[in-house]
Amino acid sequence: MPSIKKLLAPFKNIHFQSLMGNGVMAVFGLLTITVLYRTLSVKDIGVYVFFITIVTLIDTFKTGFLNNSFIKFYTGTTREEGKVIIGSAWCLAIAITSGLLIVNALAFFWYSFKNDQEMLMFLKYFFIITIATLPSYMSNLIVQGDKRFDRLLWLKLINQVLFTGAVIVLAVLHKATLTSVIYCYIAGNIAAGLTAILFNWTRIETIKSASKNYILEIYHFGKYSMGTTVSSNFFKVTDVFFINFFLGPAALAVYNLGGRLLQIIEIPIASFVASGLPGFSGYYNNKLYDDMIYMMKKMIGMLSVAIFAITLVCVIFAEPIIGLIGGAKYYHTEAPNLFRIFMTIAILYPADRFFAVVLDVIHQPKINFYKILVMLTVNLLGDYIGLTLYKSIYIVVVVNVFPVLAAIIISYFPLNKFYKFNFWDIYIVGYKEIILVLTRVRGMLSAKMAKE
Repeated sequence: MPSIKKLLAPFKNIHFQSLMGNGVMAVFGLLTITVLYRTLSVKDIGVYVFFITIVTLIDTFKTGFLNNSFIKFYTGTTREEGKVIIGSAWCLAIAITSGLLIVNALAFFWYSFKNDQEMLMFLKYFFIITIATLPSYMSNLIVQGDKRFDRLLWLKLINQVLFTGAVIVLAVLHKATLTSVIYCYIAGNIAAGLTAILFNWTRIETIKSASKNYILEIYHFGKYSMGTTVSSNFFKVTDVFFINFFLGPAALAVYNLGGRLLQIIEIPIASFVASGLPGFSGYYNNKLYDDMIYMMKKMIGMLSVAIFAITLVCVIFAEPIIGLIGGAKYYHTEAPNLFRIFMTIAILYPADRFFAVVLDVIHQPKINFYKILVMLTVNLLGDYIGLTLYKSIYIVVVVNVFPVLAAIIISYFPLNKFYKFNFWDIYIVGYKEIILVLTRVRGMLSAKMAKE
């Protein structure tokens, strides 16, 4: 019996559950994109990427507005106060959703006069997606705040497994089209939302407990903390727009394939950010600043060292990896080299993401907001100048390193002012922690082999 408990122990760890949830999403997402790249034409893939990018961008603003601000105020509260915060967050989520629907309706009315069928199709489906994703989004937010990453895993499984399964069935039946794939995407989100409602993970009844004061607090914090979430997504969004309009949908399909496997890096970063945020908030609220900064250094350092090792493997084997995912027609395109560049830049991602999160936690969301403006300016100028001069897809990816460096520099100084620490110590701490983990694992394996 003790051995079974030992075996199941890792599954109860919130970091493991968060990583597992994002990992499952990535595996099924990779399977989906592999099927689509082999089923749809290069142009249709480009249009699909553009569509999903716009949906993700708009969703990111909602997530950025509510996610960190909700966790910040919700973590460590009493049950009654928690109900007030959840209800207040629901009011803001409904207000944001209503605003998006009004803008969508006005845009639909405008484009109906222009007879732009592609834009009308996007606006029609966006209206449905905006409503369909609200229950699952709010339940994701609440279970994260409760540190119930097991529930988060179930919601992600329901959504992604249904979507991937439906796409595979369509591909086998030779019925996969751009429209049918979008319907599958909507169905997956509706299924996750209905599950959340059935098990009352949405906590929608707390709306009656909403407080005007908390609505305003979450709003004012969220309007700045939005930068933390947007920072991890806006590169791809701006790149997608420039490539689509300068080089066309086919080039966009190649770019997306080269960057798709960046999920190898983004999964652990997003997972540890999600599971670490309540911990950072808890340390800060209890004035345990030493522990908070050490936790930040440990997470950045360990992830950076691990990403460096993964990057070496990916740089060497880029061609077969890209060929495996995209198929033979992408093997000799720019995709493998784009993949190498993406992976190399990704070594800097942990510092950018965790610095941004800790700035939010220490009540400095304004810095993240202004930092995003700088990053956006650098990226837009780099993309525009690069594509105007060279008309090359490579320049779009290479330019991404400059906004990341700018973000790290801008974040480091206010953090260092709050609590003195040496930047390079982060990587020393990470290296030592990884060696410690490997030593423990080796010791456990040696002990197990000795018993046998």
